[in-house]
Amino acid sequence: MTTTPASDRSSTPEQERWLTPGVRGIGAASFLADVGHEIPTALLPSLLTSTLGAPAAALGAIEGVSDALAGAARFGGGVLADDPVRRRRVAVGGYTTTAVLGAATAAASSVWQVGVLRAAAWTARGLRVPARNALLADIVPAGAYGRAYGFERMMDNLGAIFGPLLALGLVAWLGVQWAIVLSVIPGVLAAAAIVYAIRHTPEPASRDKVPLRFRVRPILRGELGRLMAAVAAFEVGNVAATLLILRAIDLLTPGHGTRTATTIALGLYTAYNVAATAASIPAGRLADRLGVRGPVLVLTGGVAAFAVSYGLFAVTGAALIVLAIPFILAGAGIGAVETAQHSAVAALAPKELRGSAFGLLATVQSLGNLAASTLVGVLWSVFSPAVAFAYLTVWMLLALAGLLFTAARPTG
Repeated sequence: MTTTPASDRSSTPEQERWLTPGVRGIGAASFLADVGHEIPTALLPSLLTSTLGAPAAALGAIEGVSDALAGAARFGGGVLADDPVRRRRVAVGGYTTTAVLGAATAAASSVWQVGVLRAAAWTARGLRVPARNALLADIVPAGAYGRAYGFERMMDNLGAIFGPLLALGLVAWLGVQWAIVLSVIPGVLAAAAIVYAIRHTPEPASRDKVPLRFRVRPILRGELGRLMAAVAAFEVGNVAATLLILRAIDLLTPGHGTRTATTIALGLYTAYNVAATAASIPAGRLADRLGVRGPVLVLTGGVAAFAVSYGLFAVTGAALIVLAIPFILAGAGIGAVETAQHSAVAALAPKELRGSAFGLLATVQSLGNLAASTLVGVLWSVFSPAVAFAYLTVWMLLALAGLLFTAARPTG
């Protein structure tokens, strides 16, 4: 595969005009969709336990099944997204279906109904992810991938901040069930934003449908394969942010009490999301500026931030200022990592397999996160939180080694 010299990747007027109506449309869709699904997600525990009287185990089972289906759907969605015509339909249908099914959980009268609706909504959400990412690569030149994906990640992270706040306001005003019902509004607006983006995307050269084929081996050849191996090591050590919150609560409770400790921990999690939002576009700009190796180098920096963060979580005490440092590092790290992962896959994947490449990336992310959270939970319970975070730090170091190996190999 030929690559473009660094001096040519971000200098032309066409490449400078990266924030096009299509990019803005996809960014708006990510923001609105995240607002829409964060509302039922934030209120699902209350709906199940307080309204339907279900035990906490029901929430765990529903979320586990839903996450597993979303991961499988991302792989299948990648195959669908290889077709430029089909990826448009999958994107619109995925955003619309997620919004409608998520809001429909408010009308559920039993736990099994909530489970079915949640699982179906998350499956639709998984299907749309590779299609959205492939659409974004269709819109911008290669020299602007970092900025474009950084903008999309920034908007997604903003939605993660705004969604729970909106949920709190809606619950105070209308109650849990009506708040969930109204989540359909930002969700449908997200689908409209994707339609707007598609209308500003160049028409496919051919209207012939691409045959559906699961093609993994061609994606894993060469530099993209080495990158995916390093990404897999990172994701196996990329634990769910809820465990960071739990670590903060455990450390703060002896000195502050459970209620205050929980409030402070949620404030730290907000700082995590703010850091992720703030880091996304600068990380993308840096990736574009550094040329061919830019995404890998930015990804390396993001993984290094996680390694330091998890190392601090393993040894830190309850001092608030000290505890804020690993939260902010992890937030900045995820902003850089997600931006760099997407821009690297867009640049390195064969164009005809771009959808499958994004689907494989999303599947690795889902399965890796599941493995990380599960194993860390066991280590936490059997040994200690310090051992659990030391385990995660080792995986970050392995990912760093893989990325440095990838960066050292010649491009071709």
